[in-house]
Amino acid sequence: MRVAIFDFDGTLYEEETFKLLMNHLKEHPTYHPQYKRFYRSIVPPYIANKLKLYPTTNMKKRSMQLYLEAFEGRSRDEMYQYFDELKEQMQKNFNKKVLEKLNAHQQENVHIYLVSGAYTQFLERVTEGISFKQIIGTEIIYKENSVYTKSPLEHVNGAMKTQKLLEQLEGQEIDWENSYAYGDSYSDLPVLELVGNPIAVKPEEKLRNLAQERGWEIIR
Repeated sequence: MRVAIFDFDGTLYEEETFKLLMNHLKEHPTYHPQYKRFYRSIVPPYIANKLKLYPTTNMKKRSMQLYLEAFEGRSRDEMYQYFDELKEQMQKNFNKKVLEKLNAHQQENVHIYLVSGAYTQFLERVTEGISFKQIIGTEIIYKENSVYTKSPLEHVNGAMKTQKLLEQLEGQEIDWENSYAYGDSYSDLPVLELVGNPIAVKPEEKLRNLAQERGWEIIR
């Protein structure tokens, strides 16, 4: 079995997801009162990160945890509706070259996986219309009555992307040499190195330099 593994931010989606989510909360007719509390909470870890006193991975996880607190007591369906409101806007900014690659892999019966640190339920809504074998992201945990309450977040980032992917593929015979992976960041390297066909998508400088050294395909 061959697989094609796609990152989301900066790869399938050309912009930065969390900035869009912040603006959506800030301007939302229902949830905007929660924005000030979120903003006040996120400033200290943000400043500490800029001063190199707080690791970037921790800051991203903290940001995602604080963002969800705006929805405490809200139902799963209400959150799906909130994410649905972003779908049309986001799909306009999907990378057309990457989508062409994805569609070509599907025609070749390659199994498509989306692996991202973004909320899984958010990814499910904004990628509607694209068929994935599996979407692997950061899970929003709901209680038995399908209502969100504060709960620890397991942020899928960096090496954990590879771990979660391999867990999903456990027991399956994968033709890694003839498989594909797409990413834009050096943090995507563990996934890119799994396959025989790594593709750097509008890569940041560190990944671009490595891709050029190794002769990887680069989508500019």
